[in-house]
Amino acid sequence: MNKFNDRQIDRIIEMAWEDRTPFEAIEFQFNISESEVIKLMQKQLKPSSFRMWRKRVQGRKTKHLKLRASGVNTFKCSRQKHITHNSISKR
Repeated sequence: MNKFNDRQIDRIIEMAWEDRTPFEAIEFQFNISESEVIKLMQKQLKPSSFRMWRKRVQGRKTKHLKLRASGVNTFKCSRQKHITHNSISKR
């Protein structure tokens, strides 16, 4: 994961935690697959935070475009605030 700077890694982690941001959006923006996002999260987060994240995203329909309802076609909720820093527990 040396191809990303700290700011990009923070943004990938932020997007991975967001309920309405699908893995496809992360891949589109950063050219990183879902499995690579999982590896990055495992490397960057504390073990307990990683387990919590994996439990949260597994099977979540909003994290995969193919599982979403047909009416949901945006990457970001219109009510979502812009976050300027990452407050997720990192190693």
